[in-house]
Amino acid sequence: MDDLETLLALLNSSPIIDGVPTDTLADDTDARRWAKAHGGTGSRTEITRLRQVRDHLQDVVRGSSDTSPLATMLDDVHQTPALTLTGVTWTLVNADLPARVILEWAHTQQTHPGRLRPCGNDECRLFLLDRSRANQARWCSMATCGNRLKARRHHNRTKTADTPPQSST
Repeated sequence: MDDLETLLALLNSSPIIDGVPTDTLADDTDARRWAKAHGGTGSRTEITRLRQVRDHLQDVVRGSSDTSPLATMLDDVHQTPALTLTGVTWTLVNADLPARVILEWAHTQQTHPGRLRPCGNDECRLFLLDRSRANQARWCSMATCGNRLKARRHHNRTKTADTPPQSST
């Protein structure tokens, strides 16, 4: 799985399902399985850091926090150069799964500015990467959030139009 998919999977690891907030990383066994499936070790430290990174990144993407809590998680990460016949290759050092997710978020911000965003449905906690040409995607899924919100707006408009005016006698 590539780092962009891992970033989205981590951001979306605390959805609301049938009106109930859930957390894929709440249970240590499930979190360990998730981390290993995404290229991590599943260690207790890694799981703790993944939870912290997820919570901070969700706040950053929603615009309710700055990046300072994330910056400290990259303190030991660096790149080492290796000279080859074709040029220089760089290898990340001390980049565990949480650090790689932060680096992917930063890369996504640079290469796709403004395209990583929360779903436009206030009752949804998922995130999306808008890959549309017009950069106008609003929902994590048109089939669920998009249709639900459009139906709700239509219902509210028709309900308002069908309501007779109140007399002021």
